[in-house]
Amino acid sequence: MLTHGQPNMTKTTTPQEVRRHWTNGLEIALLDVREEGPYAEAHPLFALTVPVSEVERKLPALVPRLSVPIVVYDNGEGYVERAARRIAALGYGNVRILEGGLAGYASVGEIYRDVNVPSKAFGELVEAIRATPSLAPRDVKQLIDSNSDVVVLDTRRFEEYNTMSIPRGRSCPGGELLYRIFAAAPSPDTTVVVHCAGRTRSLLGTQSLVNASIPNRVVALRDGTIGWTLDGLQLDTGKTEQVPLPSEDVARRARSYAVSWAEHVGVPVVRADQLLALAAQHDRTLYLLDVRDPSEYAQGHHTQFASAPGGQLVQATDEWIGVRGARAVLYDTDGVRARMAATWLLQLGWEVYVFDYEDTLPESIPRPDAPSRPSVSSSSPYGIAPADLRELENATVIDLARSPAYRKGHVPGAWHASGPELARDLKTVKGEGPIVLTCPDGLVAAANVDDARKAVSRRVLYLEGGTAAWTAVNQPLETEVRWLSKPVDVYKRPYEGTGNDREAMEAYIQWEHELVAQLANDGVAQFHVVRDNRKA
Repeated sequence: MLTHGQPNMTKTTTPQEVRRHWTNGLEIALLDVREEGPYAEAHPLFALTVPVSEVERKLPALVPRLSVPIVVYDNGEGYVERAARRIAALGYGNVRILEGGLAGYASVGEIYRDVNVPSKAFGELVEAIRATPSLAPRDVKQLIDSNSDVVVLDTRRFEEYNTMSIPRGRSCPGGELLYRIFAAAPSPDTTVVVHCAGRTRSLLGTQSLVNASIPNRVVALRDGTIGWTLDGLQLDTGKTEQVPLPSEDVARRARSYAVSWAEHVGVPVVRADQLLALAAQHDRTLYLLDVRDPSEYAQGHHTQFASAPGGQLVQATDEWIGVRGARAVLYDTDGVRARMAATWLLQLGWEVYVFDYEDTLPESIPRPDAPSRPSVSSSSPYGIAPADLRELENATVIDLARSPAYRKGHVPGAWHASGPELARDLKTVKGEGPIVLTCPDGLVAAANVDDARKAVSRRVLYLEGGTAAWTAVNQPLETEVRWLSKPVDVYKRPYEGTGNDREAMEAYIQWEHELVAQLANDGVAQFHVVRDNRKA
């Protein structure tokens, strides 16, 4: 059993106990403390990717309550004791190691590949149960070419749309679809084509509009831009067209559809006093999430609500909500977006509430004891300023940035290292001068100084403020790469960007199609797809 108290590094729990928590709706966080690359090759369904070197940065937001049961695992690399120690140092009091690691779990449960798997598997389940309408890429192209009364809505983040999109596509991220649909397609005769890069956001976006019972014909582009590319069709690049925010009259119309569907699904709406009552229950984890577009969030928001754009929240719930069995309250200013996101989260097995957009959020919302947030003291004996780095003789700079950020630019001469394998790989660094750790903002570098100092006899420092501080004082960056470790920190998604390998794209689509069977064999998802049996 998972119990409370000061953790001992030898304490463990079984895979069966983790699965029992999932099937009974009990709170638990399962952490894969390897890099994202190995995680994407194989992990349990609700596992989170939190590399041991990034615990201090990633974990407080994902697991905001100190007494939550936390279980860590690797695949025999030897990270778990270090991870448990660092998690406990943040104040968490119920940390365990998974017996047998990944291999032990595989003996009792399904192992999945890729990332954001719960949402992707759920999307496939939705299509299987609701028969979500879709068209093949060449049928969509014919529709676009022959019929002017059609709108194409790209449900991905704007940055993904800008990288590549299908002809006539406009950016309308998934959480915005119903909110903006009547601004994009004011006529009920307009056909609406919804798409993403692969399948999940296409399917859930299309089904959202179908669930809302809007009068338009709505179809998904089958297999998204991957399907479009595999069919030999050309993509556009660099497009910037976005569906505008709706007028109040148009938003009111969308709201009537959202309310009807959310009430059918059973989404509860709470006011300020009810929110405060939920927050006061410190034996439960509560996430406060603002699902509006990031540009609106940037213009003003409640400081205790994190930005979680609705479409991305549904697509990648594990990037915001780390504790399976937890609660969430969603917020918007229109009564549409929070409701629609909540309908999906509820079906995904979460306890979710929508804050009444007509009420006023409390200025302060009580929160339970929270984990220590990472900070870097200016008085640390190991921190140095950019000016000091320039004066160091025979220094070796080690960059702990994610490899795509490292490739874009780093301190001249810096080597890229895998955070989890830093202690191992530092021993291969030649020279006798000081080692200086850096990263984009200095936080991950500072958090790993102690482990680095234990690994080598050389002096180990970190760059205060990281690479950002370096460029802030007009110091140059370079793009020549030097790999101290194999760059496995980021999984190369076959559905993002251009130039993806054809076999990888085909394999990815095939894998998505097989997820429903894998879910059924696993038996722990607790998903429930709501059918529309409302009377017309």
